[in-house]
Amino acid sequence: MEQRYLGRTGLRVSRLGLGTMTWGRDTDEHEARDQLTAFVEAGGTLIDTSADYADGDSERLLGRLIGTLVRRDEVVLATKAGVCSHMGGVDVSRRTLLDQLDASLDRLGVDSVDLWQVSAWSNDVPVEETLAAMDFAVSSGRARYVGLCNYSGWQTGFAAAYQAAWPGRAPIASTQVEYSLVERGIEREVLPAARALGLGVLAWSPLGRGVLTGKYRTGTPADSRAASPHFERFVGVHLDPASRRIVDAVCRAADGLGLSPIEVALAWVRDRPGVTAPIVGARTAAQLRGSLTVEEVELPVEITAALDDVSALPMGYPERWEPTF
Repeated sequence: MEQRYLGRTGLRVSRLGLGTMTWGRDTDEHEARDQLTAFVEAGGTLIDTSADYADGDSERLLGRLIGTLVRRDEVVLATKAGVCSHMGGVDVSRRTLLDQLDASLDRLGVDSVDLWQVSAWSNDVPVEETLAAMDFAVSSGRARYVGLCNYSGWQTGFAAAYQAAWPGRAPIASTQVEYSLVERGIEREVLPAARALGLGVLAWSPLGRGVLTGKYRTGTPADSRAASPHFERFVGVHLDPASRRIVDAVCRAADGLGLSPIEVALAWVRDRPGVTAPIVGARTAAQLRGSLTVEEVELPVEITAALDDVSALPMGYPERWEPTF
């Protein structure tokens, strides 16, 4: 699998990442083991988890596999902090972030992670405090690089510029945001900010929360995420008429190319300007293997243009403003 640099850093990651949000809850240890084996054998290195996934069970499960199934130096380990499931909200205070990081390291069974990400912005905590916690994570050796998640364009720009303004602060390496053919909102401000500031972009839910697989075209399968009480609302966001038109276009393109809708949708995200890697989460190893075949796929220019057109995002002032005086 091709390796890419994460933004302007020297950290190289596979151009497809493995997401573990379902590990420890909908994905048991046997399936997780098979997923990790298939991913690493395909040349994948980037593994993404979070302190709040399955109340920490995702990290615990991954920790049991690192060092036994794969060597620590074979993977790029990324985790997140800032979401407190038991509190039902976001807490990005220095205390909570560093407590969560220490707990993550313990569950993962490692001394440091390669990429530590703050899960969300909060108006309740000064951003300077959040960023200071990231500085400490790096200076203390707990994290090698730091990143953001789900920040808006101006928030991304503020955080990255603040960190770059003074020597000794930990530079922001990346931002992880939702991006797919049915969710292109980051193209307005986040992608331009990330490219201008040298941040790598990790795309979560590149399959539109599962909708772009085509499995929901005729209903909700009983074994799908949308049928799960954990993910019903999560998937339902993209079960609307506009998304259905995009899914139909993806399926037509897949039929014409002899590919799966998964391969078409993933290849589109993977090759967007500024994107370092889509993060693919799967419930089973079989589902993951269906995504790993995208490494051999390159979409024709005409197909990419057609998909761009059918999923086009309304853009105007100020994103596309030019002076007329």
